[in-house]
Amino acid sequence: DPASSFMCLLKKKKELRCLEKVVAEKKEAFRERLEGIAKQWRDLHARRTQLKARVERSGRTVQENEMLRNQALKKASKDREENIKKENELLRAKKELEALRKQHQKLCQKLPKYSMFKRYLEHVVEVSQFQDIEEVISFYKSLMRSRKELLQSQQWHKEMTAQARVLLDQYRAEKGAEMLRCKNDLVQLKQYLDQVQSDLPVWEAQWIDLQDRAAKKATKLRAIERAVHSLFQ
Repeated sequence: DPASSFMCLLKKKKELRCLEKVVAEKKEAFRERLEGIAKQWRDLHARRTQLKARVERSGRTVQENEMLRNQALKKASKDREENIKKENELLRAKKELEALRKQHQKLCQKLPKYSMFKRYLEHVVEVSQFQDIEEVISFYKSLMRSRKELLQSQQWHKEMTAQARVLLDQYRAEKGAEMLRCKNDLVQLKQYLDQVQSDLPVWEAQWIDLQDRAAKKATKLRAIERAVHSLFQ
């Protein structure tokens, strides 16, 4: 939409200014690096000249000369490594500068495409209650934030509803299984009760028969006791 396109335009302009600033900083850093490298080369040349003059003037022994020579070689090797490192850094800086230059050119090519949106927003300011384009963009950003917050809130409510539905389904499933178990237990208990009720007359008849047998046994026992008592007498 036009607002988004104009925002892209402002963003591209801001990026363009940042890139110009970065390019200027890179150029200044590149110039400083070149000056530092030139100074290091001058210092190295001066040190080499001093070392050579010192070796030529020295009247020391062969061992001292050899030691100085080794020190000079180490120093020269170290300086050479530092120079190689500086050259690599310089090469990387050149590549970065070239990439920034290409990006700057692309942004400059894209910039005219968004000029129409600037005119559109200026017309919007003229026919609305907004004071300037920045106020329009600020209002647009506020609307986008509100929309984002609303979408997040809707998403949160949707997730909460889904979680509640899942929990409700789980609760229903658990209670359904529990009710099914209770129904099965009730059916078993009813079957057991029916079995007991059907066996009750048999057990009652057996209980009456046992009582009759016990009564007969008791009568016989009393008769035996009287007979034993009579015999004893």
